[in-house]
Amino acid sequence: MPIFPWDFPSCYDSAMSNLVPLFVHFLATLARLLGPRGVRSIVAESLILKHQLLIVARSRQRSPNLCTSDRILAGLMALLVRPTRLLRSAIVLKPSTLLGFHKALSKQKYRVLFSPNRRRKPGPKGPSAELIRAVVEMKQRNSNWGCPRIAQQIALAFRIQIDKDVVRRILAQRYRPGQDSGGSSWLTFLGHMKDSLWSMDLFRCESATLRSHWVLVVMDQFTRRIIGFGVHAGTVDGAALCRMFNRAIRGQRWMPKYLSSDNDPLYRFHQWQANLRILELTQIKSVPHVPLSHPFVERLIGTLRREYLDHLLFWTTSDLEKKLLDFRTYFNNHRTHNSLEGQTPDTPTSRPPANLRSFRWQPHCRALYQTPMAA
Repeated sequence: MPIFPWDFPSCYDSAMSNLVPLFVHFLATLARLLGPRGVRSIVAESLILKHQLLIVARSRQRSPNLCTSDRILAGLMALLVRPTRLLRSAIVLKPSTLLGFHKALSKQKYRVLFSPNRRRKPGPKGPSAELIRAVVEMKQRNSNWGCPRIAQQIALAFRIQIDKDVVRRILAQRYRPGQDSGGSSWLTFLGHMKDSLWSMDLFRCESATLRSHWVLVVMDQFTRRIIGFGVHAGTVDGAALCRMFNRAIRGQRWMPKYLSSDNDPLYRFHQWQANLRILELTQIKSVPHVPLSHPFVERLIGTLRREYLDHLLFWTTSDLEKKLLDFRTYFNNHRTHNSLEGQTPDTPTSRPPANLRSFRWQPHCRALYQTPMAA
């Protein structure tokens, strides 16, 4: 027995209602195919819809699980779909994804704008390549110098003021070291109040043959200038102390009024007391058993050991004296001092400033230290 459509009115009405939208969709699709780039748009939209069906078919609880590849594919296909049709087939993006994409674009923009390969725009400039090279080379030639000392040496040699923090950043980026590589004391107050004050002290060092040598160092309290050294091998008595002091001050055109020293028993010898009376020097004693009351000459001895004597060997008394005189020249004329605001005790007024583009390195202390100077 044949079955006619009118026997099922509800199914017939439902089928007819679905055919009308499909027919309209067919006409719209046909119109898009006949338009420019219509085939590409239809293919891309079909791929997006099929991809969405695959996503919906996945096991999920509340929303589809979109992975990175899904978002990349959806973005590439969306480039081929017309803007008017994109909203109907778009996948909802999380706000964090959109913000992350915007942040990445912003970083790329500034990376392109301020790339070293492009012309730099007006703004604060960093140190020049010549200055960076001079800082790094100074650190390589003088490995135990700190950032403040290098900044002061640059200012002294090139007349270029550079902050110690800038030097620290330059060295952190460019320098790679090789292997093994409370208030003022009473004496300071006296040194500034008196017309002239020298300080002196003794220390001992060992030769290459392990023979003990005593060194008497004399310095100017106010200018931090090394007056001289006196060297003696063996036991020091009153006569030897006088010879060491007279040798340390030889060549001086004027003598101070005051001479400070510690409470060493050597300064009680009659020969030493007579020598002071002949030279018309008034002796000032430091506080007993308090090295901080005699600060500048104690620091000088520590500097002399750390920066010089610990890095070389000497054989005889004359050999040690010649090497100490080399250090005196370097200390007085080329080594900067924090207490003197980056200057040297005997800075020549006629010293021409060096040029960063053309300069040479001057060795000091048997090439242990090197400072830049005009070529």
